[in-house]
Amino acid sequence: MSKLESFVQDITDGYTFEGDSIWLGAAMLDGEVQTEKLVRLPLGTLNRHGLIAGATGTGKTKTLQILAEQLSANGVPSLVMDIKGDLSGIAVASDGHPKIDERHAKIGIPFSAGSSPVEFLTLSGEKGARLRATVSEFGPVLLSKILDLTDTQSGILAVVFKYCDDMELPLLDLDDLKKVLNFVINEGKAEIAEEYGKMSTTSVGTIVRKIVALEQQGGDIFFGERSFDPEDLIRMDEQGRGMISILRLTDIQDKPALFSTFMLQLLAEIYATFPEQGDADRPKLALFIDEAHLVFNEASDALLDQIETIVKLIRSKGVGIFFITQNPADIPEAVLGQLGLKIQHALRAFTAKDRKAIKLAAQNYPLSDYYDVEQLLTELGIGEAFLTGLNEKGIPTPLVHTYLRAPQSRMDVLTDREIEEILEQSKILEKYTEEIDRESAYEILSAKIEDAQAEEHKEKMTTARKSTRRSEKSTFEKVISNTTTRQIGRTVARELTRGLLGVLGVKTTTRRRSRKTTSWF
Repeated sequence: MSKLESFVQDITDGYTFEGDSIWLGAAMLDGEVQTEKLVRLPLGTLNRHGLIAGATGTGKTKTLQILAEQLSANGVPSLVMDIKGDLSGIAVASDGHPKIDERHAKIGIPFSAGSSPVEFLTLSGEKGARLRATVSEFGPVLLSKILDLTDTQSGILAVVFKYCDDMELPLLDLDDLKKVLNFVINEGKAEIAEEYGKMSTTSVGTIVRKIVALEQQGGDIFFGERSFDPEDLIRMDEQGRGMISILRLTDIQDKPALFSTFMLQLLAEIYATFPEQGDADRPKLALFIDEAHLVFNEASDALLDQIETIVKLIRSKGVGIFFITQNPADIPEAVLGQLGLKIQHALRAFTAKDRKAIKLAAQNYPLSDYYDVEQLLTELGIGEAFLTGLNEKGIPTPLVHTYLRAPQSRMDVLTDREIEEILEQSKILEKYTEEIDRESAYEILSAKIEDAQAEEHKEKMTTARKSTRRSEKSTFEKVISNTTTRQIGRTVARELTRGLLGVLGVKTTTRRRSRKTTSWF
């Protein structure tokens, strides 16, 4: 059997599946496209996570676009992080191009233009449905990791959350948390020390400063109500296509702390609320994290451990996470080892460091009798990639040099008018645009402290009764024992879903709801 015949047989055997699959392109050997020798991926293994890597301009974003639109067509919703602002075109069918027709002629399947249903989301001032979460939903464990607190500081934060639970003081935004932290080392210091133990003023001050630093990166906008419901990420359109939620992040590239905060909270929330799925014929949700180095570069060791834990566990919920970055080395090894699908575009060897990175990247892929992987990594053309995934038995598929299909949707950004038209059709925009500022810990403590201090002052000026050991209630007691305070507290939903580790520690059964374009040619 010739080399070509052997290659064709291996690709046919390795990329033929019984269940539903998506196709990404055609196999290549010795620089030639093998027409109709299609490279497919089984839907049932796409919750095993994946990596799309390659140098700038090699086609990573278009590969992401292909995956998202193919998943959508097969009823799998996606959440896409659009950091560069070049993914909105997925909402509109391609205008076509002779080069696209030529590409598909080589593959052996005619090009068919098509669009996907899209929902625009935002963390900041971009147009779209706003994503928020309350401080209580984070919980002390996850928030401590985000703030990179020491063990002592984390312990203080845990006590503060416990105190707020006991006293029914809702923590909705960062102002609430700062107010309580100031209260426990001032007006309520003595009584809280007796009930919960002493708290270091220095440690509390450090926590407050780190909260302020998070606010300056946009945390003051992110924390609050209405909390985003992960169920809104798994919607279908009238045709049964999965909704592609595009999170517009072009204005937070220089705010890695906010990006990491959002990502971890979202993953923890999904893990807490989605039921166990087990082995299914397709994922429940796919998450595409573009420019993934922003998540890992600024992360502490504790935060990296949290990410690794979530990536390992969330697969059982039917969620596949796909990291998009320039080099596989941007992803920690513990995470990289969890990724079943790897799509590697070209890498550039401009320096000695680049050459070492290429050698390491080549070692991430299965051995091949047909390719010199290390050499070919620098020679891949735009719209070409090495690919290996998992078959239906969870066994890695043969490494294949793939000539990728073109996206069916527009490979360019939408105009402002086109974006407005999509927003006008949104079924969740109004729900999350509504501003909610109900009474919470900040307002309750501020008002009651002021009232209690005024009452104490009045009583001291007008009363000459003989003092006793407990003749007067302290400011703290008046704040907490006041019936109005407790009545307000009882009206606030207490069952707020917290971060991943909080959920693992205390099972929650209820949940409150109110609330640039790369040329291919």
